[in-house]
Amino acid sequence: MPLGYQGSYQRVRAYLHDKRTSPQPVTARPPTPRTVAGWILRRPDTFTEPEQLQLKGVWTHCPEIDALTRHVRSFATMLTARQGKRLPDWLDAVRQDDLPSLHTLAAGIGRDRDAVIAGLTQPWSSGAVEGHVNRIKMLKRQMDGRAGFSLPRKRLLLAS
Repeated sequence: MPLGYQGSYQRVRAYLHDKRTSPQPVTARPPTPRTVAGWILRRPDTFTEPEQLQLKGVWTHCPEIDALTRHVRSFATMLTARQGKRLPDWLDAVRQDDLPSLHTLAAGIGRDRDAVIAGLTQPWSSGAVEGHVNRIKMLKRQMDGRAGFSLPRKRLLLAS
């Protein structure tokens, strides 16, 4: 034999036959990270029964995801209900858990704490201004290197 196997074809066939016919344990495929992230970000009242069971299974296997879910949902409540006064307590709770990615978020929020609290509390939004800035940047990218200042200026004024 060229590869050095000294056994017979019948032995290989019998070995493979046993492997093919032995019952395989049926296990559920674990959810993908994207699916789990979607469950964490969704409102709890929108879950189907199987999704709730799967999420509880993920929580039992990974307590960090349980803590992450609690923090994310608490932050979402602060955002939607305009409860900026709860932010310092939320930041303290995040720092107590061993979740490095949330620690990074908490550190960034902590650097501009007063502005974030005001943004979570006040009814005003800078969304319209941000939309205009985004549109201006898009027009600028489209005109990149094609003309001096006068043509993009004219295009911007006509688009308004």
